[in-house]
Amino acid sequence: MSDVALVINPRSSDLGDNFIVRRVLPFMSKRMVGPFIFWDHMGPAKFNHEKEMKVRAHPHIGLATITYLFEGQIMHRDSLGTRQMIKPGEINWMTAGSGIAHSERVQLAAGEETTVHGIQVWVALPKEFQEVDPSFFHHKEKDLPMIDVNGAQFRLIVGEAFGITSPVKTYSDMFYLSSNIKAGQGFALKTKTNQEGAVYVAHGEVEVEGVKYGESQMICFNPEAEIKFTATADSIVMVLGGEIFPEKRFIWWNFVSSSSERLEKAKLDWKEGRFAPVIDEEEYIPLPEK
Repeated sequence: MSDVALVINPRSSDLGDNFIVRRVLPFMSKRMVGPFIFWDHMGPAKFNHEKEMKVRAHPHIGLATITYLFEGQIMHRDSLGTRQMIKPGEINWMTAGSGIAHSERVQLAAGEETTVHGIQVWVALPKEFQEVDPSFFHHKEKDLPMIDVNGAQFRLIVGEAFGITSPVKTYSDMFYLSSNIKAGQGFALKTKTNQEGAVYVAHGEVEVEGVKYGESQMICFNPEAEIKFTATADSIVMVLGGEIFPEKRFIWWNFVSSSSERLEKAKLDWKEGRFAPVIDEEEYIPLPEK
């Protein structure tokens, strides 16, 4: 019997000037993988002084965001007064909780250029933590543990795996790892009780149970199954998963909650200006009409 539950192919969007974003989660038949409820693979995309990335101020509730870059750098600003540049191998963990607003920008001086390539995810918060005070934490590359798995080096971004724990504070049992894995190297992780997981191919190719999967595919495993694969080319892979929540999560625009009524309140709060303003940010994204 196969341990693979589902394979998700991304939906690609061009945000302008050939800035491609591939969305994997939420998916019609798979809304979450453990606590991971949103997954965007952005780039690689080139930016310069005339072509900038501009994600204007926008709100969140009931989740935490994780930004992880392979290339480039992005400036994060939020309504707590945080101003933080994120670079490859580092992590921004922003807990929205009861409500936060933030913006993300790539702005360069004349003559400068950069390539941005990375993964942005949302992690749903357990019901009892959905209304915690918002917070922001930044961790340098050197602070995140490296784990040797069958000769391959995996960075533990968030959570716990192989008896090692990331310093990033989380609110649920989870794991999130990244590797520049070489062809022929493999990976195996047995998920715990009430956990599920997946592997995402950001670049390259892997083989699972004799089947090969390529770039931008997410291979989702059955609950409590072993996440096991072998790289068939030099690849960038992300391994993700964790605790399966008992309650359904509603998602609308940038809001996540176990209560649909809470989403309605968040809509009004943004529309009527009750979120705190983002530092050094005059532009914002209006509430969508639908």
